[in-house]
Amino acid sequence: MNAEEMKKEQVWATPKTMVMPAPGCPGCQHPTIGRIIAEVLDELDIAEKVIGITGIGCASGAIALLNIDVVLGAHGRAPDEATAIKRLSPPDTIVFTTQGDGDCIAIGAGPFIGALTRGEKFTIIMCNNANYGTTGGQLAPTTLMGQVTTTSTGGRDPVMGGYPAHTAELAAMFRGVCYSARGALNTPANYKRTKGYIKTAFKKQIDDVGLSFVEILSACPPNWHLTPVESIKWIEEKMIPEFPLGEFKNIDRIE
Repeated sequence: MNAEEMKKEQVWATPKTMVMPAPGCPGCQHPTIGRIIAEVLDELDIAEKVIGITGIGCASGAIALLNIDVVLGAHGRAPDEATAIKRLSPPDTIVFTTQGDGDCIAIGAGPFIGALTRGEKFTIIMCNNANYGTTGGQLAPTTLMGQVTTTSTGGRDPVMGGYPAHTAELAAMFRGVCYSARGALNTPANYKRTKGYIKTAFKKQIDDVGLSFVEILSACPPNWHLTPVESIKWIEEKMIPEFPLGEFKNIDRIE
């Protein structure tokens, strides 16, 4: 077969919705999360109907450079702002938040639980990097047992710091939640699965079922004091055993 006879097929390209890669520290996976969101928006052809709300923190970089309408909300209040925007927008508007674990389940725990309780029909994407990435690597609700941070220098102790919050499992318990899943980006296979979770979450919103939630384990090499490669290994060996991957709830109708 000569060159003229060969069929050319594109196997990789920058998503149309991604203006340029989001900024991040070496090995940070928030830009990768932004790319996944862009890929899903392109494949579902909904970018022109989307409004993203992001909180304060590293996770805001996941959608900062996407070609969509974005609201930068107050710290922890993205679910409240998403509630207002979703209720006041045309019915086919797709609304989602991108939040860090601190923004979502620490300072934002009240708005988060409120949205789950009400079963608001938007999507929450929570990036879990097991620490407060933006402010210096302090203990977060998702910090692992024994994990050293700037405020748990001897490792997380349950007496002082409690236990890691399992947010995807928590979300699945609420009646108004139609979808809850947890993914990771440490392997190509997990990248593909996580993309599937985000696509399913948006489809649930398109079908007007209920609130959809996706948690994504995300590397933070600077605050973990690891190289990017070591961080990938740490996710596999430490984070996934504590935070198992998969779907925790997937229903098409809320009774």
